[in-house]
Amino acid sequence: MFTPDLLHNKRILITGGGTGLGKAMAQRFLQLGATVYICGRREDVLQKSAAELSAATRGPIHAIPCDVRNLDAVEAMIDSIWKSGPLDILVNNAAGNFIARTEELSPRAFESVIGIVLLGTLHATMACGRRWLKTNHKGTVLSISATYAPVGSAYVVPSAISKAGVEALTRSLAVEWGNRGIRMNAIAPGPIPTQGAFSRLLPRPELETLALDRNPLHRFGTVEELANLAVFLISDGSGYINGEVVRMDGGEFLQGAGEFSTLGRALTNEDWEALKPRKKKT
Repeated sequence: MFTPDLLHNKRILITGGGTGLGKAMAQRFLQLGATVYICGRREDVLQKSAAELSAATRGPIHAIPCDVRNLDAVEAMIDSIWKSGPLDILVNNAAGNFIARTEELSPRAFESVIGIVLLGTLHATMACGRRWLKTNHKGTVLSISATYAPVGSAYVVPSAISKAGVEALTRSLAVEWGNRGIRMNAIAPGPIPTQGAFSRLLPRPELETLALDRNPLHRFGTVEELANLAVFLISDGSGYINGEVVRMDGGEFLQGAGEFSTLGRALTNEDWEALKPRKKKT
């Protein structure tokens, strides 16, 4: 579908790029000629992913440990990248989410998700945006949202709050920065199986069956499909698309809002107890 040099000379940063959707996008961008930077909190995971992707694609990839919740860390990371040249594309992918009854969440649980998803997106976007605007360098920002962002969803309230903010930021800056050469778009994926995250959100096999039953295509999406959509939205071929949130869910959203709202009837008290985060032993 895409020419091998489609992203040639494009320099791309993917937050949360060491696993899941971020890693899949990194692989696809490398295959199409981009220079890719991935960041995340776990240096060992980043280095392992970078080695795997480099061996598979022979593309230039750089791993930078960074907690996007920390503004100073984000600024330092962006400064280090800019030393070898400006980025062209930012992909805000870093995320955190978990299933929980909202009344049982601590303030720290809210802060953790909002810090990664909303503030992390804001920190990276502003760090790149200010540098692009200062030098009149064209840039593209692609953020990963969620299908429930416009309507909310029970049991993932911190994520719903954060993703709604990400979409508001995307649309607002698309207008404010569009005439200065910066495009802002987002993808709102439906359920896409990834290692770790998917099992936390759908902890029992029958819940996967329910999710399939509510999807008109009766299947989940794939990381390859999301990566290809991301390629299109960051490429010059989509240069007139600005301020859009592209839903990619097989039509699931049209069958009812609130991705996780049915869990109140599907999970038992024992299930809820099992889903609670466990304190790490020190």
